[in-house]
Amino acid sequence: MLIISNLQQSAVAIFIDEIQFFSKAELNALIMAMHKMQQRQLPLVLVGAGLPILPGLAGDAKSYAERLFSFPDIGPLQEEDAAKALQDPVMDEGVAFEVEALEEIFRLTKGYPYFLQEWGYQAWNQAESSPITLQLVHETTKQVIVRLDENFFRVRFDRLTDGEKKYLRAMAELGQGPYRTTDITEKLGVESSTALSSVRSKLIKKGMIYSPAHGLLNFTVPLFDEFTRRAIPDDCFD
Repeated sequence: MLIISNLQQSAVAIFIDEIQFFSKAELNALIMAMHKMQQRQLPLVLVGAGLPILPGLAGDAKSYAERLFSFPDIGPLQEEDAAKALQDPVMDEGVAFEVEALEEIFRLTKGYPYFLQEWGYQAWNQAESSPITLQLVHETTKQVIVRLDENFFRVRFDRLTDGEKKYLRAMAELGQGPYRTTDITEKLGVESSTALSSVRSKLIKKGMIYSPAHGLLNFTVPLFDEFTRRAIPDDCFD
């Protein structure tokens, strides 16, 4: 997320989601415009939400972006907040979740807000009485996975080339991230990670992976490693 604000008595707010999909020219123009707004002390607030690659994209577009914007890292919800997001809406209808059910949903979703919505949606639709139980969460999980595979993961996966898919499959094969680029290279049977730099760069630009630290990569959303293992057979490295 990037935020810039010049607040006086009143202000105009601009909200932009998925800002990482701006082209470099578009992001360049936006940053320049906000720079002029700041110089003139005009009452304008910009809030742009995006993936963890956003600070790097903004810095590449304009070197002064790091000084111009704040980049708070929102990340997934903490377990207490995830439970509140699920429990509070149903309480208005006289329904409750078992503590064990909330804990299981958090374990499955890793606190990712959209996934919390999906598990909550299915649990609510399938529940015949209160409380919503751990058993019900287990029963609805298969439906949630199918929905995510078809409506969330597949849309992103189908935009990739075969080489990019294989790179992600190699990451997933290594287990939980973050992943060392040298381990991915070894898994793919390539002598040097430099040979894979183009594929890696394209995956970052497409918002599939990001680099949390030098020499490390991770998926931008949780559970994508599990989907990748379902979508690509084990023998792809043979």
